[in-house]
Amino acid sequence: MHRDKPAVSTWEGLKVIHPNAAGLDIGSEEIWAAVAPGRTAEPVRKFGTFTPDLHALADWLTACGVDTVVMESTGVYWIPVYEILEARGFQVHVVNARHVKNVPGRKSDIQDCQWLQGLHSVGLLRGAFRPEGEIVALRAYLRHRAALIEHRAAHIQHMQKALQQMNVQLTQVIADITGVTGLAIIRAILAGERAPQQLATLRQPGCKKSAEQIAKALTGNYRAEHMFALKQALALYDFYTAQLTDCDAEIERQFANLKPVSADLPPLPPSAKRDSHSKNAPSYDARSLLYRLTGVDLVAISGLNASTVQTIISEVGTDLRAFPSEKHFCSWLGLAPHNDISGGKRLRSRTLKTDNRAGQAFRLAAQSVAKSPESAFGAFYRRMKARLGAQQAIVATAHKIARAFYHMLTHRTPFHDLGGEEYARRARERELKNLEKRAAKLGCSVIKNPADVALAGSF
Repeated sequence: MHRDKPAVSTWEGLKVIHPNAAGLDIGSEEIWAAVAPGRTAEPVRKFGTFTPDLHALADWLTACGVDTVVMESTGVYWIPVYEILEARGFQVHVVNARHVKNVPGRKSDIQDCQWLQGLHSVGLLRGAFRPEGEIVALRAYLRHRAALIEHRAAHIQHMQKALQQMNVQLTQVIADITGVTGLAIIRAILAGERAPQQLATLRQPGCKKSAEQIAKALTGNYRAEHMFALKQALALYDFYTAQLTDCDAEIERQFANLKPVSADLPPLPPSAKRDSHSKNAPSYDARSLLYRLTGVDLVAISGLNASTVQTIISEVGTDLRAFPSEKHFCSWLGLAPHNDISGGKRLRSRTLKTDNRAGQAFRLAAQSVAKSPESAFGAFYRRMKARLGAQQAIVATAHKIARAFYHMLTHRTPFHDLGGEEYARRARERELKNLEKRAAKLGCSVIKNPADVALAGSF
């Protein structure tokens, strides 16, 4: 009996999806651009990085019939190129340099731009997520604000070092030397006051240490060189504080320029969270501005405050349609496990290293609820810590908080916390059901009442 041979499918090769694609290799002083062969007599050209050169690049791409452009995220050099090309109507994609590595031994600027153009034309590249333009501007302000806080923190350490060198043990009696009491004492020292008892009178009523303990700690060896270092460190701290105030005013104006989600939002209820009185908190009413922008009180989520929520919103925007599901969102944040599978077996599972600022904000939120008895997230963290350890428990809790954030922002639903006790009760019920199923498979049963166990053992 003759049997027909199965039809063998032939691979047709990679199909061109973006025929009008261009690739850019961007440096600090020159840009190499490549278009598809046949579009022009010179398919690869070099351009400068001055603004007129970027407009000349856009004119050349238009003349070549290009409608989509791909480039690597090289430092900050790509930003002006991206903004000018986007303003000229091009569909611009920024890709991770690790995803577009060329064949070893073929590394050059000319080959890199051609390689990018070829990969993009056949649809092998995926552009990085970038929120809408107004959110990008807000993101720039908030990233600058975070940098100002970081720079200011260095000068706090300089003040601590100068005090320690003079054996003025202010840090042992005051938790924060940049608080009201700490700054008052430092300014008095720089003004010439040396008497410990007189300096101790600047103590605020909320200080835990007594005036006598503070006076004992302020008996130091005031040397001129250390006083000079303290004076300059305080001046720089005050300067960055003033810069932060100006930055907060600009951020508040940027929030006001953003379009609200609705004109008839219900009034925002008072916050049930206690004020942390952080000196790094925004000076404006960030919670109300975020509610106006998103239509939901995201600050109500356990572990999140106004600072972390505005950081997350500035990184992801208010429209999460770029992430089809919670899983896509958490994967982009770097909070979902990456599985290496070979031969149908999972070799290892881990979260990939990432500098995602939004993901870091969710991790901070997970750390803040770790010891909270009222929060279900806190109970979840402690349960995961007992099973996986602290490090993985933080990631798991951050993943759970991120899912709640995604659901609230996409469905505009208020946050409801089950509470630590309710979560523990439900977790216990799930464990009992699992034990009953396992016991049934073994032909056993689970006795829930300890008194019954004692009674059965007496026979």
